[in-house]
Amino acid sequence: MVQTSFQQESLLPGLESGDRLNRYEFERRYNAMHSLQKAELIEGVVYLPAALRFRSHAEPHGNLIGWLWTYKIFTPGVELGDNPTVRLDLDNVPQPDAVLLIDENAGGQARLSEDDYIEGAPELVAEIAASSVAIDLHDKKRAYRRNGVQEYIVWQVCERRLDWFYLQQGEYISLPVDEGNVIRSRVFPGLWLAVDDLLAGNIGRVLSVLQEGLASGEHARFVEQLAKRCYS
Repeated sequence: MVQTSFQQESLLPGLESGDRLNRYEFERRYNAMHSLQKAELIEGVVYLPAALRFRSHAEPHGNLIGWLWTYKIFTPGVELGDNPTVRLDLDNVPQPDAVLLIDENAGGQARLSEDDYIEGAPELVAEIAASSVAIDLHDKKRAYRRNGVQEYIVWQVCERRLDWFYLQQGEYISLPVDEGNVIRSRVFPGLWLAVDDLLAGNIGRVLSVLQEGLASGEHARFVEQLAKRCYS
């Protein structure tokens, strides 16, 4: 008897945390598990996330996305993704909490595949780290660095700490915090973050500082550069 593709998929073993797979086998099993919402392959190891709590993940995630979305809508040529699957390499298929990337037509380093996945390294990746601090700051950080993610944000909610790394000469360094406790992206001009206010939940102040960045000359020049690349 010839098995249908659905029957063949149903015979596949499911994903389990700790499985050691390559990207192709990981995706084959992931796609067969229709009820699974999130799974990641990091350095060849499968990770299935725990249930997400509101204060320690969902609410910070929403605030982070709101900050990035505001930047995106005022910056044509920049795209925002919420929990996208990213094909970094054969051993790494993360599903970051947020990615900000430059459209490939405007010179971005990542691309969208024919089946609508991100391939390559987004310019910026952000992770909300509550129960996942160990992996976010070690194996995942190493994979992002090796594959050329230019900026990496890790928000350690329980520790009330946010790290924003910038890739320089193959290593991640922390972006400086200015006298007003604001961090400014080097890859996305005008993307300014009032760190202490974000950690304290003062989102009005976070958006106010971002608006200052969006009104800056550096942001205007960046938008002009993106437009020129798109039409060149």
